[in-house]
Amino acid sequence: MNKLHRGLIVSCQAEEGSPFNAPQFIAAFAKAAELGGAVGVRVRDPENVAAVKKMTELPVIGLTKGYYESGKVLITPTMDDVLRLVKSGADIVAVDATARIRPNGMSGIDFLRFVKSDIDVPVLADISTLDEALAAVSAGTDFVATTLSGYTEGSTSTDDTPDFDLIQNISSRVDTPVIAEGRIWTPEQARMAVECGAFAVCVGTAITRPVTIVEKFASPLLAGISVGRKK
Repeated sequence: MNKLHRGLIVSCQAEEGSPFNAPQFIAAFAKAAELGGAVGVRVRDPENVAAVKKMTELPVIGLTKGYYESGKVLITPTMDDVLRLVKSGADIVAVDATARIRPNGMSGIDFLRFVKSDIDVPVLADISTLDEALAAVSAGTDFVATTLSGYTEGSTSTDDTPDFDLIQNISSRVDTPVIAEGRIWTPEQARMAVECGAFAVCVGTAITRPVTIVEKFASPLLAGISVGRKK
């Protein structure tokens, strides 16, 4: 997967209720990403992965989503999900490799080991802390992604900016490729992530969530804030 090196991966997903939440639209997002110069895409659910594989030559990172008992999102909950993603054509499978205990009683690291022992497709470990990243590398993951930094009880990034410290700390400790993901809103932040040691950068909401993008423009206007107005 050297073609991912120093490149942009676009997370082509749509939230529930979005008018873009259908395979044909996810595939169109992926094609647009390819035309724009992306080197890979991250796609949720087997039916979307299959649609994207028909539309583009880009490597696809596949995942599914479930929930922990706390209600927080769980990335790729079961082995059945993994196998369905592989069957649909995913080139890499992303799994939640945090220290949290899954509903089936396994930790994320235990599940990662189980997945690695059963499939030949590369696995990407979504983590939230340095310790989780190091454990995932020891368990044999092919990639580490900072996707879950700030979204677990054990991680500390709580603002709306990328966790550059985590990216740098992981990259300086391991040879495994590190994918910077999470709260990357600008090209400058993406570039900074690479300068911090990221192998590649994954951006989702800032590119493929039109509703959120529109809200970012509309909210200041609706709140009566005039950008650039002279006093």
